[in-house]
Amino acid sequence: MAAVTPEDFEQIRELVHDFIRTKVVPREQEIMDTDTIPDDLRKQAAEMGLFGYAIPQEWGGLGLDLTQDVELALEFGYTSLALRSMFGTNNGIAGQVLVNFGTDEQKSQWLERIASGDVVASFALTEPGAGSNPAGLRTKAVREGDDWVINGQKCFITNAPIAGLFVTFARTRSADESGTGIAVFLVPADTPGVEVGTKDKKMGQEGAWTADVTFSDVRVPNSALVGGDEETGYRAAMTSLARGRVHIAALAVGTAQRALDESVAYAATATQGGTPIGDFQLVQAMLADQQTGVLAGRALVRETARRYVSGEDRRIGPSAAKLYCTEMAAQVADLAVQVHGGSGYMREVPAERIYRDVRLLRLYEGTSEIQRLIIGGGLVRAAKRGKK
Repeated sequence: MAAVTPEDFEQIRELVHDFIRTKVVPREQEIMDTDTIPDDLRKQAAEMGLFGYAIPQEWGGLGLDLTQDVELALEFGYTSLALRSMFGTNNGIAGQVLVNFGTDEQKSQWLERIASGDVVASFALTEPGAGSNPAGLRTKAVREGDDWVINGQKCFITNAPIAGLFVTFARTRSADESGTGIAVFLVPADTPGVEVGTKDKKMGQEGAWTADVTFSDVRVPNSALVGGDEETGYRAAMTSLARGRVHIAALAVGTAQRALDESVAYAATATQGGTPIGDFQLVQAMLADQQTGVLAGRALVRETARRYVSGEDRRIGPSAAKLYCTEMAAQVADLAVQVHGGSGYMREVPAERIYRDVRLLRLYEGTSEIQRLIIGGGLVRAAKRGKK
């Protein structure tokens, strides 16, 4: 895979930085009020290659690696998180399943259209009884001749209302010593029996659409089985999620940076008794805690991405980065509301939107609790192996 040179990437990053700050930030209120990303912003994002920045160049993407991906995520986090969500599944959890596990035929059928934004791919894993841990998966796929028949229900599926393809996880048998029994299928959204529910009403992240997806006797050919292997599903899910966790960590840092910037700007101009509130030491202490969290998070994300790309650590590091950075972003957003005082509780103020937006970051792509289990369990298992 051709790598993007640091010089070329810096140009890409600057374009994205400018797009976010000059085109998207001024329209955050519009995105929030209409619960949608304006068509012209979507078009600009597609023209810039943002629907396929992490898809290899041979399939029409920009071919960025994870160290470059996180630099863009730091930019995306600075504005309404719905913008990133619009193309996040194409580059991330859904697209990476195809990039890493798809057959050549599956890649040539889908990846170019995903990279261009002609097709939005959704990652259909989460179910009412199976969230951060897919071991509880209940959606079933049964072999019938040359076809598979899928039945089950998914929930909170990002981009479901606009998806053209569902990367769908289903159980082909019960888990046993030989494997998890979880396979993954490529299910076009217009396949008979696929039903997308009404758009969820969420606490925040207006403009990012999620919905239930129901599969009722959905019939797909054997060529829809990712990698042509029933055992691929669980590994594909875990691999895509681990990579996605580093991306979400960077996104959280970008959002925390915005919350910090809003806090500093407010503290420097708002007055109490004729004195700028930024002159008060307790306000300075809050800004100091915000700044420290942002700096630590950014350093952690960059180091984690580097170790992921080199292959040194693709499990514990991603979970540690997501855990720290999303919890940190929540604290920074909370402090931003505090610095703003009563105005920070008002709907027209960015600090209020950020406070609601970041709450989801500690839940999706594995809750903070799941990350703690991955980190702690991984460390103990490694220590036990060392003793043998």
